[in-house]
Amino acid sequence: MDMPLTAGTLYTLGLADAADAIATGRISARALADAQLARIVATDAAIEAWAHLDPAQVRAASGAADHARASGALPGLLGGVGIGVKDIIATAELPTQMGSPVYAGHRPATDAECVARLKRAGGFVFGKTVTTAFAFLDPGKTRNPWNPAHTPGGSSSGSAAAVAAGQVAGAIGTQTNGSVIRPAAYCGVVGFKPTRGAIPLAGVHLFSGTLDQVGAFTRSVRDAARLASALADPGRIAAAPAPVARAPRLAYLGDFPWTTLDCGDDDLREAAATRLRRSAEVVPVDFPAEWRTVNLVHRTIMLFEGAALLGGLQDRERARLSPKLNAALDEGRGIARADYEAALAARDRAIGVFTRWCEGFDAVLAPAATSAAPKGLDSTGDPSCATLWSLLGFPALTIPVGRNAAGLPVGLQIATPTGADDRLLAVAAWCEAQLGAGFDRPCEPASAGRAPPPAPR
Repeated sequence: MDMPLTAGTLYTLGLADAADAIATGRISARALADAQLARIVATDAAIEAWAHLDPAQVRAASGAADHARASGALPGLLGGVGIGVKDIIATAELPTQMGSPVYAGHRPATDAECVARLKRAGGFVFGKTVTTAFAFLDPGKTRNPWNPAHTPGGSSSGSAAAVAAGQVAGAIGTQTNGSVIRPAAYCGVVGFKPTRGAIPLAGVHLFSGTLDQVGAFTRSVRDAARLASALADPGRIAAAPAPVARAPRLAYLGDFPWTTLDCGDDDLREAAATRLRRSAEVVPVDFPAEWRTVNLVHRTIMLFEGAALLGGLQDRERARLSPKLNAALDEGRGIARADYEAALAARDRAIGVFTRWCEGFDAVLAPAATSAAPKGLDSTGDPSCATLWSLLGFPALTIPVGRNAAGLPVGLQIATPTGADDRLLAVAAWCEAQLGAGFDRPCEPASAGRAPPPAPR
């Protein structure tokens, strides 16, 4: 932490620095919360990252954290820091509305397990961040903090935007296809989706039991490790990235066979890979030819399970579900069980194939999204660059590597095989330090109708 701690700068603190400053008495949890609430007042009219936010509740929770610290009882990795929670994750003290009028005012009886762990680690729920309805493709109200005319991505749109703007130091989201990685890349923050099952799904409104995963949004890899460690099963994820013993050997996958990249934005990723080559071995790799349509395996599993989990809701509430969601659930209902079971078997084979494909490398570099955030608010963008790792359940993380000519962030995705979360975090922290892209401080949101500042040259 190399900045003076004043009331006007507290919102710029990263999660680990904030928790450490509270633990040592350099700042109070209430002072941090007040600075973040002021930041929301100053910035959120252009972003609308929050589905539910009660400033009185935030002040009470942060005050309780200060009281606990004064009595020597403030525990854990997140002591005194408020965390944004995606609005499909159950919270007992705040509504959980799934981004849909169907659940307006819904108040769960208990917290999701990841929220309970957040609290046991000394954190508190700052508020509920906007999600697309039922974490599917229909946009919510949130806009990109770098330019409100562009999408923030989805479905964890509010979580990514709130962290990017400095409204909170960390937030929780979920991913079925690209719902952590894509909005993180679009909003210029770190998005970390750990190994499937590392963070429990109990209390999360599911779309696909096989594919859904809980993830973290922060402004640095160090902070992503701390937040994910607090939420994960004991011993699964270290609370800080370990220093790498040597420069890593990295596979570079330039694209995915089922999608097309924007060439201009891809130049930024290529430039990042070139910078990494100054210190590391970066080896171009080809996608295994026999798995070039593995995205269809993901789609079959996702839609079949989505129809099974949301079919009853659709029967009752079809008129209040969007055309896109109804069409997806109808497609899922039409998938034969035999085809679904074949897709599950193909997924099992793919896990083995891609685990072996990764052998000899410390991690795989790949695009985080097909482009920077597209203009327009009628779509959340293309999730397909995250599809492979979501299907396999491999841990994946995106770091921002620069801004394009329009001033919008571009992300680089990094992945490792199942269970190698600590190695992923170590490699990602090393890459982050090498690239020095300067996204650890909050962005200054552009007002509606005002162009964002140009990208640095």
